[in-house]
Amino acid sequence: MKKKWYWIAPLAILGVALFILIGGELVMHLWNWLLPPLFGWRLITFWQALGLLLLCRILFGGLGRSSPRGPRGRRFRGCRKMSPEEREKFREAMEEGYGFGAAGGEKATT
Repeated sequence: MKKKWYWIAPLAILGVALFILIGGELVMHLWNWLLPPLFGWRLITFWQALGLLLLCRILFGGLGRSSPRGPRGRRFRGCRKMSPEEREKFREAMEEGYGFGAAGGEKATT
């Protein structure tokens, strides 16, 4: 028997709307609770809170798609591409602290 998934689209729309509503209310209440008493800033409305949430998402979270060239992808892919000799050289450099560790090139004891 074939399952019908036609109920997913309305449920997804409802979920997104609920997430926006809760996120905006949460930002608004936290801002209005913390910032005016601490710094003397003005109270904000729900729509200003949504704008602030969107601005923070753009500045700090990106717009959805993560790049494979990001810091996480670069770090893990680089280790997989290393030869055994390169890994050993990297381990030794990490133990020595890249010149910032023990004085005189001595290895730090653990």
